[in-house]
Amino acid sequence: MSNVKYILRIALMLLLITSVMAAALAAVNKFTAPMIAKFQEEKTQEAIELVLPGGGEEISFTDASGLVSAVYASENGYAVEVNPVGFDGAVTMMVGIDTQGSVLGISVISHTETAGLGAVAAAKTSAGETFRGQFVGMNGTLAVTKDGGEVDSITGATITSRAICTGINAALACVGNLG
Repeated sequence: MSNVKYILRIALMLLLITSVMAAALAAVNKFTAPMIAKFQEEKTQEAIELVLPGGGEEISFTDASGLVSAVYASENGYAVEVNPVGFDGAVTMMVGIDTQGSVLGISVISHTETAGLGAVAAAKTSAGETFRGQFVGMNGTLAVTKDGGEVDSITGATITSRAICTGINAALACVGNLG
């Protein structure tokens, strides 16, 4: 009978500890959620401004790819938020597209790509800027050179480079369906 009491006491103690920790995590989440949402909104607005100077107003859209999460329009073009899947998860990015259907620029909002490899796509370094800059002026269907396209992939990060191309292709298709 002594073993049963011991096991029950340990189980109740564990239940109490996990309940207290769950409540603490819930409280922290409730406190930080608004700040995280505000920070994410600021990053999104910054990305819109970066790829579509002057910004734009959110509009309704149709998307066959399932990758487009928002479209912002102005007289200068569109900013399209897409979420392609890279090597290590979703890559949330903003793609600027002019009224003729060419890429104005891209901005990576968030990612979980490998540091030093896929993360270069979002880095504020010359390699990152060169990679993102090559998309400016492109249109049609984009692909990396390994797949017969004209996009130079990041060394050691072909999957991330393909994901960026996939996101841009989804943005271009979405904008093409607007008009």
